[in-house]
Amino acid sequence: MPQKQDILDRLRSGVISGDEEAVRLATQEAIAKNVDPIEIVERGLIPGVAEVGAKFERMEAYLTDMMMSADAMKAGMSIVLTKIPREKIRTQGTVVLGTVKGDIHEIGKSILGALLTAAGLDVLDVGCDVPASVFAKKAEESGAIIIGASSLMTTTLPGQKDIVDYLNSTGKRGKYSLLVGGGPTSAQWAEEIGADGYAETATDGVKLALRELEEKRRK
Repeated sequence: MPQKQDILDRLRSGVISGDEEAVRLATQEAIAKNVDPIEIVERGLIPGVAEVGAKFERMEAYLTDMMMSADAMKAGMSIVLTKIPREKIRTQGTVVLGTVKGDIHEIGKSILGALLTAAGLDVLDVGCDVPASVFAKKAEESGAIIIGASSLMTTTLPGQKDIVDYLNSTGKRGKYSLLVGGGPTSAQWAEEIGADGYAETATDGVKLALRELEEKRRK
């Protein structure tokens, strides 16, 4: 038991320090010593990134710290998820997350993705420069309830509206909650295009996503 706890502590510390190699090695060691993969995620990887996320919110950590921790967590997750049967992965819901067509910025999206994962959501990151149809297709394939679309440039803001228009044109708008964010976006813009919500920060985005999931389940 003490040996298992030591490995989990090293996993958490590795994520906090953003040390991908340390996390990768600790994850492999945990699997070799038959530590439950669910425990690796829930007691090692997620607590680490959640702690850095909390520090980031309190302005006690920098953006680079958050990004390094997210990458370290992903390094461990990429190993451990292959060992967990899909039906045993507990998740509150699925979120499709991406940056709209014409925009190649990923930092904010990636931070939000890490915090959403830490909050117990299954995140499907479709990357950047993503057309509206791809957001819709991936949401359909994954059974997602929420689509999160980021835009970091004024010139690419219409890409968020394109998602609304595409979902409306295919008759699937009601299936999803569309949440928007990014530097040039605003609550007014979200209302104007018919999105379901706007978040100014990654932490706000997590709260908004959880709230939307709860509301969707009530309907």
